[in-house]
Amino acid sequence: MEQRTFGRTGRQVSVVGLGTWQLGADWGEVREKDAMAVLDAAAESGVTFFDTADVYGDGRSEQLIGEYLRRRPGTEPLVATKMGRRVDQLPENYVLDNFRAWTDRSRSNLGVDTLDLVQLHCPPTAVYSSDEVFDALDTLVSEERTAACGVSVETCEQALTAIERPGVVSVQIILNAFRQKPLEKVLPAAREAGVAVIARVPLASGLLSGRYTAGTVFAPDDHRTYNREGQAFDRGETFSGVDYATGVEAAAEFSALAPEGATPAQAALRWIIDLPGVTSVIPGARSPEQARANAAAAGLPPLPPATAEQVRDLYDRRIRALVHDRW
Repeated sequence: MEQRTFGRTGRQVSVVGLGTWQLGADWGEVREKDAMAVLDAAAESGVTFFDTADVYGDGRSEQLIGEYLRRRPGTEPLVATKMGRRVDQLPENYVLDNFRAWTDRSRSNLGVDTLDLVQLHCPPTAVYSSDEVFDALDTLVSEERTAACGVSVETCEQALTAIERPGVVSVQIILNAFRQKPLEKVLPAAREAGVAVIARVPLASGLLSGRYTAGTVFAPDDHRTYNREGQAFDRGETFSGVDYATGVEAAAEFSALAPEGATPAQAALRWIIDLPGVTSVIPGARSPEQARANAAAAGLPPLPPATAEQVRDLYDRRIRALVHDRW
């Protein structure tokens, strides 16, 4: 699989990574055996980048990855975790003592002395403007609790603020055919600064797979059931902030654009891979088959320019007014 340089770290990561929220919680139950099979399938398909967080299953996702790495001692993916969502979302909670405690817990969960990457996990907007916060992150690196620090953001403005910080090596942001605002400023700014871009929620919570209909029912413990209006966390995390009915209809249009030999999900991933400035896209997977299919998107040829133009047109007609000015 194609490998790209992960920002200022100089490390190489696969252009398709693996998001592991599904292995922790909020997408229905995943058994340990099934989680291990997903991680195996991804690694065997050339994936060298796993993204997790301390809040996914309250550490379960990290623990599963840690157990996987112990069982596969020759496997050395870059494992990115995130911190800060296990406490009240108040700027005063983002301090060095908490950072030390949070990273120590993640190190224990993952079974490593030094984390590859820790990211602030969509903190309050004020946090991005705090010199003390980023000084504290630099301290984590100097103390070898983590090799590098990055941020995961909700909005483009948060991303642009973070990119200006010299210690930030990566920005993780929602980027997909239904969330195109990052193309305007975030991707160019990241390229100029040498900051890696991790594209998350690449399938708009599964909408862009084309598998869902207006009558699809999700499990009660699936965020696609309980967070459609942002009841539990930011609405933009679920279906990219698009109302479900509109999303299903727009996804049907998108599916018709998939080139021969590619599924709609693979076309959606390939569209992101083709964007200048993207380092890795991190679809989740709940089965080995899904992990392999996602990874296979890296082997597809770039989408034809005419298809890319049709994706832009679909966004402008159906989606832009719903999400563009919010995030």
